[in-house]
Amino acid sequence: MYIQSGEWVIISRDRRPFRFRDNIFKNMRFRLILIIMLAGLVPCLAALFGIAKFYESRAVELRTAEIQNQCTILSNQLNNYGYLADTSSDVINAYLTQLTNIYNGRVMIIDRDLTVIKDTYSLDEGKTDVSENVVRCMQGKTTNYYDRKNHYIEVTSPIMEAGGDQVAGVMLASVSTDNIEVTRQVLYTHGGVIVGIAMILLAAVSVFLADRMVRPIHKITGAIENVTEGYSDDVLHVDTYTETRQLSEAFNKMLGRLKLLDESREEFVSNVSHELKTPMTSMKVLADSLLEQENVPVEMYQEFMGDIAKEIDRENQIITDLLSLVKMDKTGQTINIQSVNVNDLLEQILKRLKPIAEKKNVEIVMESFRPVTAEVDEMKFTLAISNLVENAIKYNHDNGWVHVSLNADHKYFFIKVEDSGIGIPEADQAHIFERFYRVDKSHSREIGGTGLGLAIARSAVIMHRGSIKVHSTEGEGTTFTVRIPLIYVAA
Repeated sequence: MYIQSGEWVIISRDRRPFRFRDNIFKNMRFRLILIIMLAGLVPCLAALFGIAKFYESRAVELRTAEIQNQCTILSNQLNNYGYLADTSSDVINAYLTQLTNIYNGRVMIIDRDLTVIKDTYSLDEGKTDVSENVVRCMQGKTTNYYDRKNHYIEVTSPIMEAGGDQVAGVMLASVSTDNIEVTRQVLYTHGGVIVGIAMILLAAVSVFLADRMVRPIHKITGAIENVTEGYSDDVLHVDTYTETRQLSEAFNKMLGRLKLLDESREEFVSNVSHELKTPMTSMKVLADSLLEQENVPVEMYQEFMGDIAKEIDRENQIITDLLSLVKMDKTGQTINIQSVNVNDLLEQILKRLKPIAEKKNVEIVMESFRPVTAEVDEMKFTLAISNLVENAIKYNHDNGWVHVSLNADHKYFFIKVEDSGIGIPEADQAHIFERFYRVDKSHSREIGGTGLGLAIARSAVIMHRGSIKVHSTEGEGTTFTVRIPLIYVAA
């Protein structure tokens, strides 16, 4: 244990510091120690106080019954000796004195006029006693009372007339309970020592158990900290408890996902570098060819400059698509949701793409099953559908067709983009939404795609809390199905 920066620090067996600070109760090990100790302390204290309370109650009950019995016997003897009329009887006085000495108490005899005719303490003789217990006993009711604060028991017993059923007087006995109180304090003292020893042992056991229980968490924490130093091929297996096993499995899944994301990032950077470098290389080759030749014919100069312009356009398109993806991937992205007539919007998109279709003599057909109004970001939604339809046109056969349909139910609207194109091999269908992924790189290069169109479309659809699926048969055509909620629900 040592002091660091004004706080106490304890180094546990696993060399991890346990710091006493304002947020000490947030420490799991400390909480476990506290819970285990409380779990042991509460029953011990409950047992101690319960035993002391039971002893006190039982001792008072027995003492009261004993005194009550003695008073009843002595009251009967008072009648035989006519003590209420004459208090000079040596026998009765001896009994009273003996009772007082044995029980360390005080006895008073009160006649029917509530006058004290005998007091073993000789303090109140001749005085009137109108206490509640005396009055009730004068009515023939035996009473008893325990004063815990002043440590005494008070018992009353009626003195009946000889041969009659009338109350002639009352015997009032007050007995000290100091010995009961002393025994009770001894129980608390010895019990407290036992509880203290038990708590010391329990503290040691709780520290051991808490350390054992927290150790798997520390192992997981160490594995997580190691991630900051680089991903490891080791798989975390901590199945000490069900919870740690589940946490280990979740961590392994997360680590696998991080590795996958890291690999995707590296591949993405590599692809971006390659895609951006290719047009630059082409332009460099064309420019060098012009510079190396003298008296270049105008026709060749124009041809090379035209090729350079195309490569510049291609580079610009790649950058534009990349910026679109970055905006969609950005955390806290802005989305301008508004109610849009989807039927009209689809018609505008197809009208804009019609010149591209006419170049390949591809027929575009739109079919609406019902009017659809939905909450979407018009720009991003347009970008997604435009990419799907443009791909359907570009990867189609001459004199082919593209069929776009719109339908809806009570919750979603559905858009299908079908074409009679070259199709997508089954092995490639799981990867077509990846960035820069191309089924046929040579053919895609001829067409001029950037490999980002489907990735952009998927990002835009997911941004709308929707889904996109593909079904394709190689050589026969492809169908993309988009499902988007009619009402946008923010995350």
